[in-house]
Amino acid sequence: MSARVVTVFGGTGFVGRHVVGRLANAGTRVRVVCRDPESALFLKPLGDPGQIIAVKANITDKHEVAKAIEGSDAVVNCAGVIASRGWNTLESVHKAGSAILAKAVNAAGIKTLVHLSALGATLKSECRYTQTKAHGEEAILGNFPDATILRPSLIIGAEDNFLNLYASLARWSPVLPMVNPILPSIKMVRSKLYSFLLPTIKPRPTEGSAFQPVVVGDVADAVLKAIESKDAKGQIYDITGPTAYTFKCLMEMMLKAIGRKACIVSLPAFWAYYWAFWLEFMPGKPFTREMVNLLNQDNLPTGENKTLADLGLEAHSIESVLPTYLKTYRPPSNRRLRPV
Repeated sequence: MSARVVTVFGGTGFVGRHVVGRLANAGTRVRVVCRDPESALFLKPLGDPGQIIAVKANITDKHEVAKAIEGSDAVVNCAGVIASRGWNTLESVHKAGSAILAKAVNAAGIKTLVHLSALGATLKSECRYTQTKAHGEEAILGNFPDATILRPSLIIGAEDNFLNLYASLARWSPVLPMVNPILPSIKMVRSKLYSFLLPTIKPRPTEGSAFQPVVVGDVADAVLKAIESKDAKGQIYDITGPTAYTFKCLMEMMLKAIGRKACIVSLPAFWAYYWAFWLEFMPGKPFTREMVNLLNQDNLPTGENKTLADLGLEAHSIESVLPTYLKTYRPPSNRRLRPV
């Protein structure tokens, strides 16, 4: 009996490469779909010769998508962008691309589709990233109701764009900016007794937004479980870690892990938007306005959806992985090149 074939869109990305590794370890034949097959060559050593192959396709092209998934037993969608780049915009990848993929999977008669969304994805979101992720979920379930939706929180791991960015900054800067609106949030709410609107003021937390980050390996394990579990079909899972932290707490944990000191200063949201605008012109867009939006709001589970525990998994604490991949940012005098 031949091994099953799983096609992974976005397999060269931060989460996708871990998903490919987990699938290869499970004996699965993996098809990695990306725009540039040369960029996927680093994944081949994760499996046996011929077990992992790269396929050229763009998720926004329905003909390429249909050809890429031919003969697959399951499809995983890890494709996503944090900022628009050229033709690959948030709307085209998250919304249009998800619709094209779901229709193609349905037409091909494939029984399993796992889609990675984002915690807090809602059509009412003021953040384009989470709003387009919600549109993607709507497109997936509208065309393939048996799809499994995974909503990971802030993902922590060796290639993440969050703690690595701040750890790199801490190597030369004595100050770390913490995105915080500072000013209270004012929202007009209609009175229950009268027809006119009244302002409601919500104070902002002094330590920044709250997050419940998850280790990237747990997200990859959740994908594997979702593929194998029949009970996961048509379900939505919030993929989070065991503990919630404030923005400032995460910065303090990062500084402790790299053995450095820095002053954590609240940066007003408008200043963060200003600097993010200019940083978007740099190669790779290290910091974007969408990242400011994400860091400017709480990212916690609502308790309405299933969790990692429902997949039979136990979430690992981020403290268990921080020292392992942030050690490269430690001062040379404190960095151990060999274990003792």
